[in-house]
Amino acid sequence: MKTINVVAAVIRKGDKILATQRGYGEFKDGWEFPGGKIEPGERPEEALKREIKEELKAAISVGEDLGVVEYDYPNFHLNMRCFMCSLVSEDVTLLEHEAMKWLTAETIDTVNWLPADKPMTEKIKEILRG
Repeated sequence: MKTINVVAAVIRKGDKILATQRGYGEFKDGWEFPGGKIEPGERPEEALKREIKEELKAAISVGEDLGVVEYDYPNFHLNMRCFMCSLVSEDVTLLEHEAMKWLTAETIDTVNWLPADKPMTEKIKEILRG
C-alpha cells in the first residue's frame, strides 16, 4: 500500500484551535487540521509553512512537534506529523477550504473530523484544558 507523508498544523489562538473544512476531492466536507504533503527534500516544518501559505494565505510560527498519526485509508497509508502552531498575523483567507472554525476543548467534537485527524483531537483537548 502506498504511504503518503503529510504535515498538519494545529493552529492555536488562546484556548481555541483552528479546524478547516475540505472543499474538494474524496474527503470533501470533512474537517481537518490544515496542512499537506511534504515535498522531496523538504523539512516537515518548511512544508507546513508552505502549505499554510498556499491554503490559508497565512504565515505561521511552527512550535511543538505533537507526534505522528498513522491511519490506513482504503487506498493508501497516511503518515501525518502534527505541530502546534500560531498565526504570525490574524489574517486568514480560505483558498482551498469551504469553511473554518475556532474550536475549544468543549466544542472540538462538534465537527465531523476526517478519520486520520480524529485521534489528534483527544491530545488537543488535554493541551487546551492545560
